[in-house]
Amino acid sequence: MERARRAHGARRPRTVLALLTAALLAVPGITALSSAARAADADVSRNGGFESGLTGWTCTAGTTVSSPVHSGTSALQATPAGSDNAQCAQTVTVQPDAQYTLTGYVRGSYVYLGANGTGTTDVSTWTQSAPDWQKLSTTFRTGATTTKVTIYTHGWYGTGAYHADDISLVGPGGSGTGQPPAAPTGLRTTAVTSSSVALSWSAVTGATSYAVYRDGARVQTVSGTSATVTGLAASTAYGFQVTASNDAGESAKSAVVTATTGTGSGGGSADLPAHALVGYLHASFANGSGHTRLADVPDSWDIIDLAFGEPTSTTSGDIRFHRCPVTECPNVESDADFKAAIKAKQAAGKKVLISIGGQNGQVQLTTTAARDTFVSSVSRIIDEYGLDGLDIDFEGHSLSLNANDTDFKNPTTPVIVNLISALKTLKAQYGAKFVLTMAPETFFVQNGYQYYGTGKWGGQDPRCGAYLPVIHALRDDLTLLHVQDYNSGPIMGLDNQYHSMGGADFHIAMTDMLLTGFPVAGDATNVFPPLRPDQVAIGMPASTNAGNGHVAPSEVTKTLDCLTKRTNCGSYATHGTWPALRGLMTWSVNWDRYSNWEFQKTFDAYFG
Repeated sequence: MERARRAHGARRPRTVLALLTAALLAVPGITALSSAARAADADVSRNGGFESGLTGWTCTAGTTVSSPVHSGTSALQATPAGSDNAQCAQTVTVQPDAQYTLTGYVRGSYVYLGANGTGTTDVSTWTQSAPDWQKLSTTFRTGATTTKVTIYTHGWYGTGAYHADDISLVGPGGSGTGQPPAAPTGLRTTAVTSSSVALSWSAVTGATSYAVYRDGARVQTVSGTSATVTGLAASTAYGFQVTASNDAGESAKSAVVTATTGTGSGGGSADLPAHALVGYLHASFANGSGHTRLADVPDSWDIIDLAFGEPTSTTSGDIRFHRCPVTECPNVESDADFKAAIKAKQAAGKKVLISIGGQNGQVQLTTTAARDTFVSSVSRIIDEYGLDGLDIDFEGHSLSLNANDTDFKNPTTPVIVNLISALKTLKAQYGAKFVLTMAPETFFVQNGYQYYGTGKWGGQDPRCGAYLPVIHALRDDLTLLHVQDYNSGPIMGLDNQYHSMGGADFHIAMTDMLLTGFPVAGDATNVFPPLRPDQVAIGMPASTNAGNGHVAPSEVTKTLDCLTKRTNCGSYATHGTWPALRGLMTWSVNWDRYSNWEFQKTFDAYFG
């Protein structure tokens, strides 16, 4: 290219040019740069257009989106936050002492494109502001022994999401040994339960790792030739594929193997109807909504959580349940009438639980002694009132993670480990029909998509995502998870956009995360598996008096339409359709009665 450009610019007479060319070709060791030689240059990067998701890339906080794109159907979207610049990188096989051109198209503020490990001078280029797609380009020459280079793109800390697309590294292709492995063969199922599928496949020569895909989405990376995919819905068909990878890239996907999970109940429906309405009854206090007698709660309510059992002190583990006194609740029923109402509700097929915690009930099981006291004191409450189970409504500073506790699948923080142990003990003590529910705030669950504990470099709130290890450890014992989609700040969804309370979009995005699963703290190798749809209800305030984030009945209907039918959706695109979604939870029965049962009527009208 360089020689041709000079010859054209010099405008030499054709005869002189012909003589020079002939002379050069006559000199031993010197060859013309023919069109065939130029064709050896190729794009040696992989999946630069992100059409295959993040295949080939390692990202700290990235995903693919369908809009905006520079070309094709997908582009990268990555969101820097705090101490993370949202880098996406891949290692590419190159030839020593060769020239390469790195290009890419980006959008956003402070977007970087560069290459490390060149063996000469590492390079980068950036733009301070690109409101629309802008091309970035840089060149480098590899060192005399360089065979691998890492190319990357990243943003800048806390400056918002950026986009990248059509990244290429053009130059001589790597040696023949730098080829991705062949696609795996022999994929088969080895065990199937109601919530998991075990897979195995034949080893691939040259592969250093394998990726497992469920219905087209990567869910696991392993080094061996087997894997078990968990967190699946019962009685559901799934398609699985596997790819093989080495330093040169990822193979094509294997043939699809379909498996249908069993009908077992896992965490159990606990004899609940297909769609259930859950509500908290102010049983130990009064407020502006007034006291509602348990016998006066309409039959529409399938699970009634008695709010609240509270500890004698934050770390005692000693839970007490005191019914609202007459001085505070003049129309409160007697203990005998209260217990009779519980039996009547149960005879009608309803479940009555004791809810532990709430806004004022901080519970920290810091010791095994506190754990054991928790088990014995909660058991006494359940036995005294003949209750069906337990709801965990730990808020505030009840749960947080120690600085070195970074794996939600293997927690080490005492308050987490002891709570898991206590709940497993209670479940084993009361058996399969024991109803276990949880009502965490979004900060402790969905916020774990961005942040987990104090983070890799410290400085984050240690409560970020702190419920995830509890939910995961108890997913086979959990009847219902109903996250409080209220009193919440903006939370990033799987589309890497922040979603705020006030409409169906927030509830759709938050629930989709639970039913799809998500990488914790942006780590694609550490995925929180999805819950079964029959384990999930959506938590909403009953009225504007009940809490921030109340939405009108029409928005409740939109939420249910989108998640159960994939119709009436807004800007957020769900990752599935879940007609078996269990239902709705609200704070509270009392506030719904105060508002003429608006929430209950919306549920009844939708589910019939």
